[in-house]
Amino acid sequence: MNTLLVYTLQASAPAQGQPSALPTIIMFAAIILVMWLFMIRPQRKQQKQLQEFRNSLKKGDKVVTVGGIYGEILEVNEKTALIRVDGDVKLRVDKQGLVKDYSEAGQN
Repeated sequence: MNTLLVYTLQASAPAQGQPSALPTIIMFAAIILVMWLFMIRPQRKQQKQLQEFRNSLKKGDKVVTVGGIYGEILEVNEKTALIRVDGDVKLRVDKQGLVKDYSEAGQN
């Protein structure tokens, strides 16, 4: 019984020479900072640019949809856009489906 009590008291007493948890905390903070710098921040910047692109759409812009369909914008509404794909073929697409402007890139 006394032996068990001694072991219990030794286990609960702070040990001398134990390493500090500070380096571990600093390492985790550094990992989180690196993830934010290289993953989260660029993703937010890209999302902001894409939203600005979608808000600035106007008639005559040449765009590409998420599905890879190339077209020219004929009409823009709050949530949708009407694009001419080829000849008389027109598609109404959600603005969230438009991802790229290729009118300035010189592509057909």
